[in-house]
Amino acid sequence: MLFKAIHKLEGDHFEMKKYVLALGLSLLSTAVCLAQTSDIKKGEVFIGYSNGQIDTGVDSGSSINDFFRDRENFNGFEVSGVYNLSRYFGVKGDFSAHFNSTRFNETIPGTPTVDISVKNSNSLYNFLGGVQVKDNSTEGTWKPFAHALVGAAHARSKFTELTCTVAGTGTPCPTGFTDETFSDTGFAGAFGGGLDIKVSDNFQIRAIQVDWNPVRMGGFTNNNVRIGAGIVF
Repeated sequence: MLFKAIHKLEGDHFEMKKYVLALGLSLLSTAVCLAQTSDIKKGEVFIGYSNGQIDTGVDSGSSINDFFRDRENFNGFEVSGVYNLSRYFGVKGDFSAHFNSTRFNETIPGTPTVDISVKNSNSLYNFLGGVQVKDNSTEGTWKPFAHALVGAAHARSKFTELTCTVAGTGTPCPTGFTDETFSDTGFAGAFGGGLDIKVSDNFQIRAIQVDWNPVRMGGFTNNNVRIGAGIVF
């Protein structure tokens, strides 16, 4: 009986050692996995200024000067978020808004000749999603990236503050004009990339981002350009 009891205790002790060993290996593998995932930044958010070079539909030539002359300067912002599926690949959502305001002054000949002034306010919104390629390791300082995004764009144009006077007299002329707003929604994309500079594990500076931003509305494609910079955290 005593021998059996001792044998049982030895067996229980052996089973306990196996249990402790298995538990230790399990904890070790979990720690290794956590260490591996901690070396990769799992997500990032970008907030920054964005300049839009919006296509006017005019094509005056093929030079660099012609390219920018055929586009209107818009100012705005961009916000994006990325969830990284691996070290180099992530899924991305992106929103940008660009704004422009211009006052037109025209002299229209006739009887009588009149001077007309009207304010035109324009806005363009992009709602995009797609993929981003970037080294998401916590190591390294220079972080170039590229992305391909598709989605929708919404454009809005407002005409307000119309004034009409008889030329040379300053006398107001009747117009029957009321404020007008025109809008349209269509397909859009953003294809490009840029460079992030790591400051810390949780903070980067986006030194530059340049995108080709085609927008398809009303049967026409506008070849816009987005240029931006900001912060990534």
